[in-house]
Amino acid sequence: MNRSTPSMDSEELRNLAMNRLIGMTIVLTLLASLGMSQADAGYCGAASYNNCPDQEIMPCGLFCEARDCCVEYKVVKETVWETEHYTCKEKVFDTIYEQVPVCCKKKVYETCYRPETYTAKRKVYQTCYKEKCVKTKRPVYQTCYREKCVKTKKPCYKTTYKDVCYTVKKPVYQTCYKEKCVKTKRPCYKTTYCDVSCTTYKNQYETCYKNVCYTTCKPVHYTKEVDVCCGEWKTVMEPCAVDPGCAAPTECADAGHVAADCCAPQPKMICRKVWVPKVVKKTVCCTRYEQQVCHKKVPYTVCRKVPCTITKKVPKTSCTWIEECKTVKVPYTTCKWVEECCTKKVPKTTCTWIEECKTVKVPYTTCKWIEECKTVKVPYTTCKTIKECKTRMVPYTKCRTVCETKFRTVCKKVCREVCVTKTRCVPRTVCRKIPVDPGCCPQEKTCAAPADGCIQ
Repeated sequence: MNRSTPSMDSEELRNLAMNRLIGMTIVLTLLASLGMSQADAGYCGAASYNNCPDQEIMPCGLFCEARDCCVEYKVVKETVWETEHYTCKEKVFDTIYEQVPVCCKKKVYETCYRPETYTAKRKVYQTCYKEKCVKTKRPVYQTCYREKCVKTKKPCYKTTYKDVCYTVKKPVYQTCYKEKCVKTKRPCYKTTYCDVSCTTYKNQYETCYKNVCYTTCKPVHYTKEVDVCCGEWKTVMEPCAVDPGCAAPTECADAGHVAADCCAPQPKMICRKVWVPKVVKKTVCCTRYEQQVCHKKVPYTVCRKVPCTITKKVPKTSCTWIEECKTVKVPYTTCKWVEECCTKKVPKTTCTWIEECKTVKVPYTTCKWIEECKTVKVPYTTCKTIKECKTRMVPYTKCRTVCETKFRTVCKKVCREVCVTKTRCVPRTVCRKIPVDPGCCPQEKTCAAPADGCIQ
């Protein structure tokens, strides 16, 4: 926001007004000085009544007698412009920029897809094979050997030994001991015991009892009569009917009777067991359990800490160093060299070359070509066109309106009041006396006093 422009304009206006006021003040001052010089010309500029008090400008008798004419004065009013500073309020407009939300509609284009079915032709390639007989030549390699006599020389090494005597010096070490007195300090520990009283806590157990209720089941025996189903087996005699086709005619025929007379049915008695049920009342002993609340005292142990004072012996160890002299055997080693004669066997190798004939098998390769017929599968490609149904996504554009909030910069004038100090020219009326010469006046006249409200 640009707030400095109005203040700069007011400052320029203030400076311009001040310059004008100073110019007007200088002009008025020059004009006033010119007017005063004309009024005081009669006195050659030696006297002026503007700044004199009233007592000083009063006429005296000697001055009036010296002159033949009386001097009269008249009061002249003059307007003087004075500079005055005053404070006023000015309206200053500030430019403010603010973001204002604006709702605008915008078209948004979206790309959508819809499925579409179409028929496409596709070439299908297939690789087939056909057999073909091809004559080829194949090399057959054969490795053969032939014998060859080669003369070679073979080294024959022979080692001989001879005895050589040499002298060596061998160190002989001997360990000796010498006695040495060594002063050592030995610690001597002494343990003393002092009695120390301390308070400890020991466990004191006390057995207490508490009443506990518990429920028990008490058996109660009683008898009751119960109906018991029982029975017994009884033997019953029952007649059995005989069938006409039974063995009775045969028996009659054997006896010499007529078959028609003997085949009459004869009853036969049989025995069988029959279960006869009966209900018997039987006394049964029964037991039922009744709940009974009992009380018993259950012991429990209470433990509490009881302080007690005990005296225990605390060991205190003091250490004193005792000097003592010990005799120590210090070992030292002496060495002396002893000459010794040794014998060693020095080997000596001699080499002789011996010629010998060796039979060596030298390999060589023979090659011959063999014709053979091979069956080769030769590939060939067949092509056929196939129609197939495919689905593709076809794009299409869809338009919709969307409300969008945008921010717009708005220029806004804000008014505020500012206190401004200005300078202005204020007119002020000033009265001053101008001498007037009316001629000779024999009578005594006095000068008039200054008018009220005039500034001398």
